[in-house]
Amino acid sequence: MSTLYERLGGRDAVDQAVRLFYRRVLTDDRISRFFDDVDMDRQMAKQAAFLTMAFGGPTAYDGKDMRDAHAHLLERGLNDGHVDAVVEHLVATLRELGALETDIAEVTKIAEGARADVLGR
Repeated sequence: MSTLYERLGGRDAVDQAVRLFYRRVLTDDRISRFFDDVDMDRQMAKQAAFLTMAFGGPTAYDGKDMRDAHAHLLERGLNDGHVDAVVEHLVATLRELGALETDIAEVTKIAEGARADVLGR
């Protein structure tokens, strides 16, 4: 059986999805402020590596875990509404790229599984 990473299209598809996703995020007034002081090239590379690992692709992610990576954002007011916006943009990006709804549902489940750690619960 193929991995979610393979079904989504592998490295090129993940890289494209990350670029489209951040284009959406950076123009969303609900969440764009969290990226004001972020090196976006570095962020996109880390995100692509993380998603590759999370989707069952070849692992190259060596960044912080979700709880540690987002702790500083909690101090800036990160909450469930912000996570909802991120998931919304992730789903919209995958739909724009033509991903199957079953694969989008699996991605959503992965994202929702990280919610508690992202929000420090």
